Amino acid sequence: MPSTIAKKKTPPRRRTRAQKQIPPSAPWRARSAGELRILQSPELVRLGWLVHGFSTRPGGTSTLKTLCDGREKAESVLNLGFTDWDEREHILQNRAKFFAALGAGKMWVVALRQIHSDIIHRVDAALPEDASTDSTPQGDALFTRERGVLLVVQTADCIPILLADPKRRAVAAIHAGWRGTLSRIVAKTLGRMQMEFGTRPEDVIAALGPGIGQCCYEVGPEVAKEFQAQFPNARDWFEGPFDSLASDETDPNWLPWLTMKPPGHQPPPPRVRLDLIAANRGILVGAGVAPRNISSSGLCTACRSELLFSFRRERTTGRMMAAIGIK
Repeated sequence: MPSTIAKKKTPPRRRTRAQKQIPPSAPWRARSAGELRILQSPELVRLGWLVHGFSTRPGGTSTLKTLCDGREKAESVLNLGFTDWDEREHILQNRAKFFAALGAGKMWVVALRQIHSDIIHRVDAALPEDASTDSTPQGDALFTRERGVLLVVQTADCIPILLADPKRRAVAAIHAGWRGTLSRIVAKTLGRMQMEFGTRPEDVIAALGPGIGQCCYEVGPEVAKEFQAQFPNARDWFEGPFDSLASDETDPNWLPWLTMKPPGHQPPPPRVRLDLIAANRGILVGAGVAPRNISSSGLCTACRSELLFSFRRERTTGRMMAAIGIK
């Protein structure tokens, strides 16, 4: 039976203007499939012609060892990425379990070697599933109208985005970290769907899966400056001293060579927190997608380490998958 994912209680934060403009949407649910828990968007579930899902951490055959209170802890996890610490056999078993739980066991799986780019691939036939080989194409977005093909992207903090066009029966899977977001990869993917399939943005349904939240995602001046240069409303997506960092008006007192403190004791440079969900939502709306057709899981990978993988928090960790395909 589906269950609502409970959000951990965190201290209240000032809501940004972008967050206040987000329309309410139905809560996402986790569908249990044996030991696995699969997150799904209610809006995409209603489309009976597609399969989709976002994997979570529990229920796999991989063993991840971590330190907890100074002691080593071994945990069984559903790692779906070819990481150095895991065995290939376990990863393939995990993938088979996940695809079967989606009801996509007989579909061709299409994956990429993700490189934080704006490279987009149209899929007209199956590409190699094994994203660990040099022959696998590089890129960070896939789109198709082919039946029987399952598009997948891997994440462990970046935002996985699934798009579906109910009118043209086209789908896309996108991997958006800060670099992909900066390069508007989600809008460019939508543009390719519009150009090649006749997709109208106002028809598209978008689901933004679990990723690192603004509560935990600190970035430095270089990121703030790049976003300020690309987006007139970038300030809405940041919390902290964005204006000073983006305009080179940073307080010089933090600069190591201007302090009287000994080496190694200087205060850290100022940081801001970036909301990748709000940024990609804003980019989608700017591209013509109706706000009511955009939903997100509301889950932060760094906050919910019992349910999700977070590279920024753990460093040695697994990879989740977001998948979508046409039956």
